[in-house]
Amino acid sequence: MTTVVAIHQPNFFPWMGYFDKMARCDCFVFLDDVQIQKTGGGWSNRVKMLISGQPKWISAPIDRDYRGVRDVRETVFKAHLTWRNDILRAVQVSYSKAPYFKRTMELIEPLLMNPDDSLAAYNSAAIIGIADDLGIKTSKCIWSSKVAHSGRSNDLLVSIVKTLGGSAYMSGDGADGYQDKGIFDDASIELIPQRYVPTSYDQVGAISFSPGLSVIDVLMNVGKDGARKMLFEQFGVASS
Repeated sequence: MTTVVAIHQPNFFPWMGYFDKMARCDCFVFLDDVQIQKTGGGWSNRVKMLISGQPKWISAPIDRDYRGVRDVRETVFKAHLTWRNDILRAVQVSYSKAPYFKRTMELIEPLLMNPDDSLAAYNSAAIIGIADDLGIKTSKCIWSSKVAHSGRSNDLLVSIVKTLGGSAYMSGDGADGYQDKGIFDDASIELIPQRYVPTSYDQVGAISFSPGLSVIDVLMNVGKDGARKMLFEQFGVASS
């Protein structure tokens, strides 16, 4: 029997492809003990949503006033800023006419307003909250900082998979450029590409479909049941 492990940094209200990976694996690892980039934005603290009908970045400011390097789990949001309220207001204004606005706000408002200043803890809590709502079994989730592992890059992934007793690793789309299949073959670990294909849907206020937006956009426009259908029918995955 194949035991599939997927590994991903805890992203900020990520797109549906992230939840597809969670749904299709047997064990999902939040990669929280790797170095975060010191400059520029990344998926750990920003995502695109439709603002005034256009896909735009929504960002949570993180504290970069430190020397040396920090892991994802050591990273915190900037203190004493109103970014939670600002994002909440932007979502409310932009999606107020969406068909599933009320129900989605009931789910995401407490996740957005979570006072935890830890980037990893905040993002993980939001992801797990949404995954639970979508019917994804979240007891499969674990954090890399709680798993014995060694090495870097491909060797790091192999080490985590082997520690968890996995026989296969699900790689994300676009990983072909940096994942060495030979390293996985040598470790007798099957490399399974995710190959997620976004499902188009009507987006409130948009002229044409914009793929790759936050899962919030999906929930606002098609609701929980529509999102579950996207997840569990594309690859015949059973929901929890």
